[in-house]
Amino acid sequence: MSQQPSAAPAPTSAVATVSERHDWWRDAVIYQVYPRSFADSNGDGMGDLEGVRTRLPYLRDLGVDAVWLSPFYASPQADAGYDVADYRAVDPMFGTLLDADALIRDAHALGLRIIVDLVPNHSSDQYEWFRRALAEGPGSPSRDRYHFRPGKGKNGELPPNDWESIFGGPAWTRVTEPDGTPGEWYLHLFAPEQPDFNWEHPAVGDEFRSILRFWLDMGVDGFRIDVAHGMVKAEGLPDLGSHEQLKLLGNDVMPFFDQDGVHAIYRQWRRILDEYSGERIFVAEAWTPTVERTANYVRPDELHQAFNFQYLGTHWDAGELRTVIDRTLDAMRPVGAPATWVLSNHDVTRHATRFANPAGLGTQIRLAGDRALGLRRARAATLLMLALPGSAYVYQGEELGLPDVVDLPDEVRQDPAYFRGAGQDGFRDGCRVPIPWTREGSSYGFGDGGSWLPQPAGWGELSVEAQTGEPGSTLELYREALAVRRSNADLGAGDAVEWLRAPEGVVAFRRGDFVCVANTTGESVALPAYGRVLLASGEITETADEAKVPADTTVWWTRA
Repeated sequence: MSQQPSAAPAPTSAVATVSERHDWWRDAVIYQVYPRSFADSNGDGMGDLEGVRTRLPYLRDLGVDAVWLSPFYASPQADAGYDVADYRAVDPMFGTLLDADALIRDAHALGLRIIVDLVPNHSSDQYEWFRRALAEGPGSPSRDRYHFRPGKGKNGELPPNDWESIFGGPAWTRVTEPDGTPGEWYLHLFAPEQPDFNWEHPAVGDEFRSILRFWLDMGVDGFRIDVAHGMVKAEGLPDLGSHEQLKLLGNDVMPFFDQDGVHAIYRQWRRILDEYSGERIFVAEAWTPTVERTANYVRPDELHQAFNFQYLGTHWDAGELRTVIDRTLDAMRPVGAPATWVLSNHDVTRHATRFANPAGLGTQIRLAGDRALGLRRARAATLLMLALPGSAYVYQGEELGLPDVVDLPDEVRQDPAYFRGAGQDGFRDGCRVPIPWTREGSSYGFGDGGSWLPQPAGWGELSVEAQTGEPGSTLELYREALAVRRSNADLGAGDAVEWLRAPEGVVAFRRGDFVCVANTTGESVALPAYGRVLLASGEITETADEAKVPADTTVWWTRA
């Protein structure tokens, strides 16, 4: 591997080759690439930036507008790169800064935008600041950049408060001081290798404003902000007063999440972003109790988009879907932000598997379920999502209808939460298995040297090669849906739908001359023929004025 350059390449002007379509992000379809599992260019079994670059034409032809890259920064990889040791360097397993520069330039030349992950809530314990804080000891200025506290108890043997880590266990770890004695504790809402920054310290804000400019000068088109609801903690770090705190997440405002102080940070960041041409954007990963609180992150002077996790967690049920769609559009309308819609990502079980199982099992499950049912519902859910007003996110492999790999042997698992006794379920590896490109080969076209997580037998029949040009394949459905979405003036941006009367279990709405109907029931339903069929996720039967829509099927019509 070539040595890491000491500085960024010259700022790219390639952004000018990307379409300057105004407010492109309001209706963008953004494709999430998990770099280690997308494409491997050097045969080491790990995906890399050069692998992503070589596959950019595939993403262009798929019809997406932008590519979001999960972290590729220099990292010890204690949490798959979300523990950053150097925010201005590429980890050697993924390549170099020159590879990142080439990827950005090639993407722009193909009309694709690049969004990168930013991890501001915490660093790696190998980050220079944290190593210095440990070495300098209690009372040092370096420790003020993190949350170091003396412990409770007679000899400081108890954590400073009762907060629990998202990955299980206490959110505090005690350090051994330079003189060898047990010392202070530091806060980590995730793994012990991920100490939380103290955003009350001005140096932290200064550093991240500099990091933003570094990557903006490289030409990136935006940032997905990891744990955007974190960063600011309640004054005094008060006890929560309960155990099993994970069960409270998403239901209450916590003293360490969704504090109002985060919004001042984002207003500062927005001013930086607005200095740059090309309509760069921020996307918030903000787990909040309600979609109304999520809307606080996308006020006009803050971020541009926020992931709609309430929608991701909604069951395949017409009533639930309509409720969350209405609440989302109603919440975003007053702040003038687009709604976003997402069905899968690198942290949850793929929706083709979630929908294959009974409702109520959550977003991380270990059951294969009814594969045919799951795929049928996943295809229908995709057409429904792409018909809604706003922006949509597609996780790599969704377009192939990939299921979660639920039977990985325990000895190959790498999710850090799996190795802790409590916390998240720890089965995120199932959605991170490298995707198949070809029918055959040691890793189905992922690379020449196998894959870092084992791919299941039969993966090749779901590959890009197997599905390309195959009528009715999930890949061709996505390609056609994205082409129709881009060419139809009634689709894309907007803030409302007109609900149509429909039988129980059916979602039906109009947008101009466009009509979308999703049958979420297990039986066929007879519906009016709303016009000319544009696309359907399954086989429908039509007469002159009626259409029979099969179970778990979505249909697009147009009156134009």
